[in-house]
Amino acid sequence: MNPRERRAARHQPPNPETEAATRRRRKTVFTPAQIVDTALGLIAAEGYEALTMRRLATALDTGPASLYAHVVDKADLDELLIGRLCSELVLPEPEPAAWREQIRGVCGQIRDQYLKYPGVSRAALALAPTDLEVLRVSEGMLAIMVAGGVAPQAAAWAIDALLLYVAAYCLETSIRHQRGTSADAPWVVDRDELRGRLTALPVATFPHTVAHAAELTAGDGHDRFDFTLGMMINGLAG
Repeated sequence: MNPRERRAARHQPPNPETEAATRRRRKTVFTPAQIVDTALGLIAAEGYEALTMRRLATALDTGPASLYAHVVDKADLDELLIGRLCSELVLPEPEPAAWREQIRGVCGQIRDQYLKYPGVSRAALALAPTDLEVLRVSEGMLAIMVAGGVAPQAAAWAIDALLLYVAAYCLETSIRHQRGTSADAPWVVDRDELRGRLTALPVATFPHTVAHAAELTAGDGHDRFDFTLGMMINGLAG
């Protein structure tokens, strides 16, 4: 089968005869779900950058060729990973009066899923989704916005922008955490250190930066995430 046919086959009911023939041809049989489970385990332990088809095959105690019976390539694996994470999201029934809070809630769920697996949100960037679970999430977000009175075109582009921001935020968070574990760069996650560097700048050249160093370095937990999400959502007419 070509790549398009392989992807389409994943959304078809299982064929017992085909599965039996596959088992006869291979000593070890993997399912897409097992491959995704193993890939996510690797990411959780070593980060997304460590995930390659060869590394995944080694973790499954097989060769890369065995993976290609289920996964077309790394991009296809990326879609399976994001699809799995999306499958665990709970989408609310649209409530027109609470559409903004509902969209914030969905975005928060996506953020939390991504942050469980360092760097995995990179797989969501430039993703042209065909996975049904990924499409389920965008469908749910679209339903919420349209019910809240957002014009369909604005809603469509807003969803794209929100998902892009969530993915970028999580990727930056993962990179910052990774860099912060290095003994050579403790200042990356040390707010006092960063504030000290800003206030030590020449006032004549950086008057506003020095004066507002506290504001520039403020924010705990996901404060900045919530602030930016609020700006994006509140800018939509509903």
